Amino acid sequence: MQEYLVATGSNMRHANHGGPRQILIAAEEAVRKAGVHVLATAPVKASRPIGPSRRIYANGGWHLAAPHDPPAMLALLQQIERNFARHRRGMRWQARTLDLDVVLWSGGVWRERGAEPGLIIPHPEFAHRAFVTGPLSAIAPSWKVPGSELTLRQLHARLTRSQPLPSGTGGGALSSVGRATDF
Repeated sequence: MQEYLVATGSNMRHANHGGPRQILIAAEEAVRKAGVHVLATAPVKASRPIGPSRRIYANGGWHLAAPHDPPAMLALLQQIERNFARHRRGMRWQARTLDLDVVLWSGGVWRERGAEPGLIIPHPEFAHRAFVTGPLSAIAPSWKVPGSELTLRQLHARLTRSQPLPSGTGGGALSSVGRATDF
């Protein structure tokens, strides 16, 4: 069995499943029905979108176990996205009914080679996104990040700690941008 940490997100309604939070719940059931073991589910948090979308996201995460190698797991997750009316075309970071990203894998690093960039694990942007590190660190705090000596808990703490204001601005602390709140 392979283990995966998957970031989940939604910021649109679905005709059959309802709002973003309900979509994530229904997507978890779809993953289970596909024969994947859900070892843990992160609490769903609300976060601001990146890019052109103005809709608030519901973000969460799963710790999964399955016999699939990374490309097969990605194919399964993308099929589930399509079943929830996700269309991967047009502008990046637009509103979407369901977003499922393989972030980490028990095998460490995965890089597909080819004409266009394929699956890359760890996910290239996850370490800069509190809406990803927060939910995943809640369910797998001790998971080591490949290429780093940090655990997910440590990475998330570094990403979200308060930063002092630059000197000459009056002092105090500025909280980190992009923190997720309860959804």
